[in-house]
Amino acid sequence: MSEHLKPLCGVLDGVLERLAAIESKLGLSQSAPTPAAATAASEEEETHPRLTAYDTHIQNALLPFTATCTTLGPEMSAIGTHIHSAWLGVRIVIELGTNYKRPSDPVTAIQPHLKPCQEAISKIRSARLDRKFDWHVKAINEMLASVSWVCVSPPPTPANFVKDTIGASDFWANKIRKEYKGKGGEEAENHIKFCDGMKGLVNDLAGYLKEYHLSGLAWNPHGRDFSEAKVGEGSGSAGSKPKASGAKAPVAGGGSGGAGAIFAELKQKQTGDGSSAATGLKKVSRDQQTWRKEYKKPDGAAAPQPSAASTVPKAKPASGDKPLGPPKCEYNDRGCKWSVENQTKETCEGGVCKVTVTDPKQQVSLCLLSSKQYIALFVIFESTTNLSIYDLYSNQVYIYKCQNVTIQIVGKLKSVILDNCTRCAVVFDTAISACEIVNCKSVQVQATNLCPSFSIDKTDGCVVHLTNQAVGLTSFVTSKSSEMNVSWPDDKGEVKEAPIPEQFHHRIVNGSVTSQVSDLYH
Repeated sequence: MSEHLKPLCGVLDGVLERLAAIESKLGLSQSAPTPAAATAASEEEETHPRLTAYDTHIQNALLPFTATCTTLGPEMSAIGTHIHSAWLGVRIVIELGTNYKRPSDPVTAIQPHLKPCQEAISKIRSARLDRKFDWHVKAINEMLASVSWVCVSPPPTPANFVKDTIGASDFWANKIRKEYKGKGGEEAENHIKFCDGMKGLVNDLAGYLKEYHLSGLAWNPHGRDFSEAKVGEGSGSAGSKPKASGAKAPVAGGGSGGAGAIFAELKQKQTGDGSSAATGLKKVSRDQQTWRKEYKKPDGAAAPQPSAASTVPKAKPASGDKPLGPPKCEYNDRGCKWSVENQTKETCEGGVCKVTVTDPKQQVSLCLLSSKQYIALFVIFESTTNLSIYDLYSNQVYIYKCQNVTIQIVGKLKSVILDNCTRCAVVFDTAISACEIVNCKSVQVQATNLCPSFSIDKTDGCVVHLTNQAVGLTSFVTSKSSEMNVSWPDDKGEVKEAPIPEQFHHRIVNGSVTSQVSDLYH
């Protein structure tokens, strides 16, 4: 049937349903199925247009690509088979969309039904092929990201999401083209066809999505509830003929379905005197229809309105309420890095916590490993808000997601990094390289000896304390930060504090941009 006539058929089906309802009420004998009803019954067995278009996509784009994989050898032939299985796994989800209504959380709901597709992709990624196919496998892995379109909700649209995978896959495909370009022979041509077929597959999929799934996976608003869907439902075969849920139910003559069947069943349940479940019901007058704007209660009061609590969505918990991960303070000998993470004033029970940390390779305490490296051996929480790390020489300390805690580092070290910390204070002796402060709020850093450079990025509220000897030797690099201050003692021992500029004047002089600190800081 022509695509242009299908909407008209739906209208005619609705008219026939209403006529059947009238006949049942009047007690008229139902005639044989009309030609239109027979047509609707035949359409019930036809494939939904979305599935038909997807099957066309498989025939025109997927099968030629898997054929090129077969020409490259048995190893790539197996990869092509898995790709075909992944595409058929997606077809199962598309078929579910034609039969069921959109669930409240589509991504979570379709996860069990994506298992065949996930298993096929897992087999591709775990395959171990000959080294000459390294670029082929990497290109395929990048292309397989396009399968995730079933979980995409705009922005971006599924079509644009799929097109974005072309650049990543083409990066490796162009290496293959460059390797076999100009070599001639059937083998070289097969490799070039592989690259072209893979790009054509993605482009054809994007075209299909743009037409049938423009704003995400399409669902059937008149279908069944998705909670009734069973895992494994759907043929997943391009040659199958699943039921098209978008078609109206046929109006059968003998009460086989539709409104006619409902009225026929009600008529059978009538008693001898003609009464039924609907007997005795009163008609709702216009002034009793509560959904109307002019509705009022008998006492003159206005119609009840939904409470604000029922209409206002629940407030999402603030990001600061998210629980931190388990506290961590350990040394990684690979890279000479200390990790201090998720420390708060509540992490110590009883007020004092003592933790002994040893080198995982040597398992010794207070031991000099070499002339260039000392290992910290004790981690002591001096109080509920104080953490000390002793004797870190030429090591890096990485402090992450700590809150309301003072971290003391004793000894010379390479660098200190504060990342995503809040209301923390860090005290260290000497940093040979630099101290970096990133994504922090309301932090204080003190160098009791020297630190040549401080880097402050995306931080709101930072105070750097320097010694008198380090004033002329320390530099600051700042970006996207606010409320930055530096304090130091002068020659008389009085502590001075000055803001680090945030506002600048920019001018174009002789073809280049020059910047000066705002007059607010003078």
